[in-house]
Amino acid sequence: MTVDDSGSGTGTPPDPEKPEGDEKDTADPLALRLEGLILGAERRYTPFQAARSAGVSMELASRFWRAMGFADIGQAKALTEADVLALRRLAGLVEAGLLSEAMAVQVARSTGQTTARLAEWQIDSFLEGLTEPPEPGMTRTEVTYPLIELLLPELEEFLVYVWRRQLAAATGRVVQAADDEEMVDRRLAVCFADLVGFTRLTRRMEEEELGELVEAFETTAADLVAANGGRLIKTLGDEVLYAADDAGTAAEIALRLIETMSNDETMPELRVGMAFGTVTTRMGDVFGTTVNLASRLTSIAPKDAVLVDGAFAEELIRAGDTPSSEAEAAAQAQKAEEAGEAPPSYRFALQPMWQRPVRGLGVVEPWTLTRRT
Repeated sequence: MTVDDSGSGTGTPPDPEKPEGDEKDTADPLALRLEGLILGAERRYTPFQAARSAGVSMELASRFWRAMGFADIGQAKALTEADVLALRRLAGLVEAGLLSEAMAVQVARSTGQTTARLAEWQIDSFLEGLTEPPEPGMTRTEVTYPLIELLLPELEEFLVYVWRRQLAAATGRVVQAADDEEMVDRRLAVCFADLVGFTRLTRRMEEEELGELVEAFETTAADLVAANGGRLIKTLGDEVLYAADDAGTAAEIALRLIETMSNDETMPELRVGMAFGTVTTRMGDVFGTTVNLASRLTSIAPKDAVLVDGAFAEELIRAGDTPSSEAEAAAQAQKAEEAGEAPPSYRFALQPMWQRPVRGLGVVEPWTLTRRT
């Protein structure tokens, strides 16, 4: 939760030692019990008191809380010992010189955004279904408290386990970078996969059906990306964005997505666009011309097809995943046959398309990517 730095915002500033109001007086009793269960502490502090107890300025405390995504609460007594400890830890990292103040704010923001989405999903999809009253006459509120009491420690341990696993994987990628610049600006294969005609579907399908379709698409995409060595950057309902360290991995994932989705009659067609080049990474997201180009290629890709840019095609050729041309592949096969050897084996085939202007990026020459038979 964050604060209004000026107290009430109008009139004479309130005495910080005398909070304007105590949310405990008006908040729902069950909501307070659930909050206490989840946070493991009761409300004790106003934002001013929490900042003072943590030994940080009100200005810095406000920056941290807002970065974590918590709403302004004026000077209500709504904070706990956990809030004080979190402030103290972040400020301690800054004081020790381990993080700059700006970096500490970024840590707070990235953590807040990620966990906010996770919490919303768990409540909307997970707990909502589990807290349906099992017997007539029981209310959802009578079921929720004991259920959360049982689930909380297990979900917390699982969250920490997954975070540590992801942190280990990300750290491994960073230490393998060639230099400091590559830790932030890296050469990656970036891919967008987009459901065709999703806007029309939203007008024809019921909300529940639409939700199930999106969930099935996101689950399928996430599983295929992870299983084949890519990294899911984000999902946008009808679109997913993933990245891979090499073009061959990204290409394999893209074709498997097309193949899997086309075999499911309940799913619309898919179109995929990919580009390879320098990418700036920030807070788990990717930015830059390479990302923009992949997005543009997706918008012009035919149904159930994959388009790649020239740099992506060059990477596949360099890695030996595809021949530079079909003429070269034929010549290599003939030469191998004459020598009594097996011809080179390629995974993918590329077909150049007509050059075309792409909004904001000039003229590009896309290539269609297919699996080589």
